[in-house]
Amino acid sequence: MEIHLSKDARDWFHNEMEVEAGEAVRFFVRYGGAGLQPGFSLGVTKDSPYEAVTRLEEDQVLYFIEEADQWYFDEHDLHVTVDDTLGELSYSYETKEA
Repeated sequence: MEIHLSKDARDWFHNEMEVEAGEAVRFFVRYGGAGLQPGFSLGVTKDSPYEAVTRLEEDQVLYFIEEADQWYFDEHDLHVTVDDTLGELSYSYETKEA
């Protein structure tokens, strides 16, 4: 499982969440909404890693997923972009090809 961020997603974090170099952003599972697993969706917050299973550092910002949320991804990579129409983050999930 890996995290992939588009340039516009990195810009979104900087502009909308005011994420700066040296900070960390966590992708976490929350109850409700629509996502990869029925009845659950993905949330995002500034946080510090505790037991991160996946990490990506871009522009001196750490993006991560905690071990407790690993089940949600079911061996899929997380791809984060921005929906140009809504101006919000957009998530897609892809399995690795053998």
